[in-house]
Amino acid sequence: MSEMTLQYPVNTLDGELLLPAGTTIDESVLAGVAARNSRSGSPRSLLSYGCVRSDLIYFLDSPAYRTIFHGQEKIKGLLHTMRAIHMELPCLETLDHFRRYDICTYRHILMVFALTTLLANDLLPDGEERIRESLASPTHDIGKICVPLHILKKRTPLTFAERQHLNHHPVAGSVLLSYFLGDHRRLSVTVARDHHERRNGSGYPRGIRDIDPLTEIIVVCDIYDALLSPRPYRPVSFDNRTAIEEITRLAESGEVGWFVVKALVAHNRDIPFDTDEVWVSAEKRGAPPAGNLYGQYLDA
Repeated sequence: MSEMTLQYPVNTLDGELLLPAGTTIDESVLAGVAARNSRSGSPRSLLSYGCVRSDLIYFLDSPAYRTIFHGQEKIKGLLHTMRAIHMELPCLETLDHFRRYDICTYRHILMVFALTTLLANDLLPDGEERIRESLASPTHDIGKICVPLHILKKRTPLTFAERQHLNHHPVAGSVLLSYFLGDHRRLSVTVARDHHERRNGSGYPRGIRDIDPLTEIIVVCDIYDALLSPRPYRPVSFDNRTAIEEITRLAESGEVGWFVVKALVAHNRDIPFDTDEVWVSAEKRGAPPAGNLYGQYLDA
């Protein structure tokens, strides 16, 4: 693991300081954070927690996802896999936090989890087990509890400093999960840290090229849902065609893998997934929504 230096502190929701700004993070530091967890308690079912199940079913029925999650059998299979997910209470409490204070992030967390579960079962021989092991998507954005809400919900362009604070969330997530799970070696820690990395090394926080296969699925699902779902920095979301074209462009530039993109396209067409059979058009006819402020900075 390469070293990373925290630009901002990492605190739990109840204000406990885990690491101050300026800390250089390596394996030994994360191991130390994990060792500090003296809490006892048994994990709880994700789908039985609060309104998660009813909220998820409601989100799955949104127009953007009706094709992908068409049919009761597909949803039953998804819920079957997700029913086996059990999470530590502090992780579940972050869902309460986002549901109350930032509904866009809450929705995003659940939809990325649903998409990841669907694609992992297509692409990984042990996909269901890997999902259970990693708590992959319900915790991938957990580090956003360390980002001020006014930044997460800002409707005007971010300043460069605000963008840096937002980009702090993958590292913060790896610290939080090391502590909450009492183990810095869990796959969920890797997922939280690396879900903004890219295959060509252009991502953050480490700029690595070697990405875990499950994490790479989450990378694509994270981008796709961010395009389709409501966001404070644009008046409307991307339409599905433009979102798929954007994901295709990222595959063409080597940022994400074609095997994940083809699986996503297959589900959009409601056809059986076969890497050799799914054809992805190179034609680009979509257009980003007007008024999209993503990537624009006040002090650029």
